[in-house]
Amino acid sequence: MGTDMLSLVRAARLVGVTRTALQKKIQSGELPSFDGMVSIDSLLACYPDAELEDSAELQRITRIKERAFGKRVFERVLPDAEVLAARIADMGKTLAHSQAQLAAFQALLEKLRGRLDQLGQAGDVAQAVQELKSWMEHETESAMAPGFDNPLAARERVLSIMTAHVTVLPGKQEFLVEGQDTLLEAAVRAGIPLNYGCSGGNCGLCKARLVAGQVKKTRHYDYVMTEQEKSQNYLLLCSHTAVSDVVIEAAAAGGVQDIPFQQINARTRALTPLGDDIMLLHLETPRSQRLRFLAGQNVTLQVGEAFSAELPIASCPCDDRNLLFHVRRLPGNLFADYVFSHLRRNDTVRVEGPQGEFILHEGLPRKLYFIAFDGGFAPIKSLIEHALSLSADSIQLHWFGSRQDAIYLPNAGRAWADALDNFGYTEHVAGFDLRTLSAQRETALRNALREIAERDGGLREGNVYIAGPAAAVTLAENFFLQLGLPATCVSASIVR
Repeated sequence: MGTDMLSLVRAARLVGVTRTALQKKIQSGELPSFDGMVSIDSLLACYPDAELEDSAELQRITRIKERAFGKRVFERVLPDAEVLAARIADMGKTLAHSQAQLAAFQALLEKLRGRLDQLGQAGDVAQAVQELKSWMEHETESAMAPGFDNPLAARERVLSIMTAHVTVLPGKQEFLVEGQDTLLEAAVRAGIPLNYGCSGGNCGLCKARLVAGQVKKTRHYDYVMTEQEKSQNYLLLCSHTAVSDVVIEAAAAGGVQDIPFQQINARTRALTPLGDDIMLLHLETPRSQRLRFLAGQNVTLQVGEAFSAELPIASCPCDDRNLLFHVRRLPGNLFADYVFSHLRRNDTVRVEGPQGEFILHEGLPRKLYFIAFDGGFAPIKSLIEHALSLSADSIQLHWFGSRQDAIYLPNAGRAWADALDNFGYTEHVAGFDLRTLSAQRETALRNALREIAERDGGLREGNVYIAGPAAAVTLAENFFLQLGLPATCVSASIVR
């Protein structure tokens, strides 16, 4: 990748905007692009007021230093020493090439001055030549003076040492590899659903072909490549990291049909009450058997001898070892009774799945609207976290609670709204049970939805995701379809 041309992922990181924002600039003609890339100079011209020294990247590193999390944190930020040395060496070659070009340029200038001296003896053109020499010397001194380096180019050189850019074919997805992440770990964090299984180098499901660039093996693996695969530059994404910017050819999940059924024995890491009848269940999968799923999907959990329940995952696929669930205690629900009364830290919980088609529809940038009713916030939270990892253009979250305490994690929505310019959060307290709707309650709920639609004119061009009790979800789904949204833009999930 040329030093003066940037991918949209890296360009967005440099100026602190989303990739979607850059795509809009390109579509409007404000930002020139070539083959999906932009130049540093045109990026800086388009964002002249970008606060380069106060960038999100610099703030992130500063926070890490201030918090002093120790060795594990710095392993997350800094690449492996060998990788770092290779990237610096590569930059050294670029610097040496630039210095050689500069030396040649200066030599050329000396020759040009000599020629101008000869021309200066031509009599009637002497004055013109002298003025030309003075102008050339002034311009050369100005161009060579310190402090004229493009600040964005300087930041790009630093970013290229700290991160490597990866392009995935044939889908042309892009992500950055940071710290000591493997290619697979970085892709999962970026929300790209590449194929994988054990994550430990045994199954070979994360096999991919290296098309361009340099990689480094970071861990031992037992999977045996055939001689043909070796000759074609195949590698395991779970066992390699990127040394330079790379291009790989790898399979990615295109939908729920591409996610295999899995059975995992996870351990209970924490049980945290979120209210009188809501428990946050935090499970951790083995390192060698992580759960592969799409945001918004469900799994079946089994505790004790035979108590089971199908629950939505309330966490992002970008952290596939840590699975979160919001368990609601309802009368007669033996699974919930066991979780509240008997389940303890480090107890085994059987996880089977995933299942369900309540997933994020990826494609053209659209505004995203999330409508959560009571415990429907669980799958909505997973979808939102995934959307954030994909740098969604605009997100609006409306959480309806039967009563105030039914909105059991209000700080999550508020934190997103405070931290992100493109995120809006609104709480709605219905004042009645959203699981049973009389005609009067239906009218009240429909009026609340109509108010949302009238207040936000862009809703009709967006995708709407609805989750919660059946009565409320069915009413809301019908409302948005009757509003004129295509059925493909309205997704619903029943959460009991």
